[in-house]
Amino acid sequence: MSVIIILMLCSIILAGGFLLAFIWASKTGQFEDDISPAHRILFDQNKKLKNK
Repeated sequence: MSVIIILMLCSIILAGGFLLAFIWASKTGQFEDDISPAHRILFDQNKKLKNK
């Protein structure tokens, strides 16, 4: 029975760590990428070539 309590405490501490890491990442702007590599295919690349 005491093993279950230890495992529950460890999981709560681990979940709290992940929550703190997520809050830190969102406050420092880690999720503010407007043009990511996945969306670059949607934009026209030929405009850059014509201006050169």
